[in-house]
Amino acid sequence: MHEPDEYSTPPYGGPGPWAPAPPVQFPTPAHGTPLPSYAGQYGPNGDGQPPGPYAPPPRAQSAVQPPRPAHGQIPGPAPATTQMPASAPAPAQVPAPASAPAPAQGQPQSPHQPQPSPWLRYDPWSSPASAVGRQPLTQYGPQYGEPRPQRRRAGLVVTAVLAMAACVAGGAVGAYIERNGGFSRVELPQAGHDAGGRAPDSVAGIAASALPGVVTLHVSGGGEQGTGTGFVLDRQGHILTNNHVVSPASSDGEISVTFSGGETARAKLVGKDSGYDLAVVKVTGVAGLTPLPLGNSDNVQVGDPVVAIGAPFDLSNTVTSGIISAKERPITAGGEKGDGSDISYVDALQTDAPINPGNSGGPLVDARARVIGINSAIRAADNGTGLGGGQSGSIGLGFAIPINQGKRVAEELINTGRATHPVIGVSLDMEYAGDGAKVGAKGADGGPSVTTGGPGARAGIRPGDVITAVDGQRVHGGEELIVKIRAHRPGDRLKLTLVRGGEERTVTLTLGSANSG
Repeated sequence: MHEPDEYSTPPYGGPGPWAPAPPVQFPTPAHGTPLPSYAGQYGPNGDGQPPGPYAPPPRAQSAVQPPRPAHGQIPGPAPATTQMPASAPAPAQVPAPASAPAPAQGQPQSPHQPQPSPWLRYDPWSSPASAVGRQPLTQYGPQYGEPRPQRRRAGLVVTAVLAMAACVAGGAVGAYIERNGGFSRVELPQAGHDAGGRAPDSVAGIAASALPGVVTLHVSGGGEQGTGTGFVLDRQGHILTNNHVVSPASSDGEISVTFSGGETARAKLVGKDSGYDLAVVKVTGVAGLTPLPLGNSDNVQVGDPVVAIGAPFDLSNTVTSGIISAKERPITAGGEKGDGSDISYVDALQTDAPINPGNSGGPLVDARARVIGINSAIRAADNGTGLGGGQSGSIGLGFAIPINQGKRVAEELINTGRATHPVIGVSLDMEYAGDGAKVGAKGADGGPSVTTGGPGARAGIRPGDVITAVDGQRVHGGEELIVKIRAHRPGDRLKLTLVRGGEERTVTLTLGSANSG
């Protein structure tokens, strides 16, 4: 055991104030590498020999052993006479490496002459500032294969700038792709051009066939104006429409006709009838007219497809389609005058093809583009009927005058300027609330309710009789009886069922004729 060393002298403690510096260590060269001369450069004795392995110096012995302090006494400073032990050599100062001697002039330099390795000059305890050359691990430059620190920092800045630019560019490209779906030009698929042919019984085929014969009418006069529709009857220029369409031009008004191709012409009124709500106008000097063929409304069945053509709200050449939803629907229209002279009674065809104000007078055609009715009235949601101004739009209840009735009236208006009405020669009690049509006690002018010598008188009808059926079809009021009668021609024979005194009986009569006023 050794005594405690209060100065912590190596090797048992840390380096003391008088401990010698560790010797310089040299890396061992690879096998076969020639060693340069160390003369005058290295070694503790300056003999050029590298030092041997490190051996800890012997423990220094002081010439005078200071007394140990007594227990509890603080030791004082060491006496000044203390000296370094003679056996401890002073630390050797490593000289700066001398430059290699230049070869003599004219003496070739051996290519295999070994060069001093920087590792042989490496002294980890020396100050970098005191060394002639930089030590191997702290040297920089192209000869050592490393860039200078300033260039490295500049490279980092450039890299950061490029990374930020790439992020911005990537964001812009991503936004463009998201908005435009990519960089390529967008082309949507589309069907090619076809020949345009349609089946003749399709809606498009029907419209193509019928539109050239449909016209739009603009009427003004008497401080009123209106728009409606009509269709060409013949090549002489006769056009059939509704009476309520041309009524503003009854006296000195004007009627303008616009054809489907856009051509316009002036027209004049040929004749009209308020009871049937039909009128005929005529254009002159117009070539290439296309009359519409007329069908037979008696052949129409419920469910048959139909197409309505007109100018609702002055939108010319409007085509709608639907079906026949009912037949022989008794309706009345008009009555704005209050005296009943403008009321029309129609045994109408009912359709769900949309009909709106402006469709009045336009054709209702079948699957062969033949006219089977004249669009005349609608039932609106606000309980209004007719196609006058301010009426609501279509709710799927449109009514057309059967073409069989329209044909007869049109022929009469063209030929005579007037239309005839079939009559039975009796006046009805329109206030009767019971089922059927009751013959009044007196006529409208105070005369007898059954015209003397008329069709009803000859059939035996008396005042107070209640007519309940016409040709076996029930009637439930006076207006419905008028509609059923006017659905026939003057001279037609009808069978009426009536009730008198609680007894039912049947009579037969031949319809008379009355001219329209």
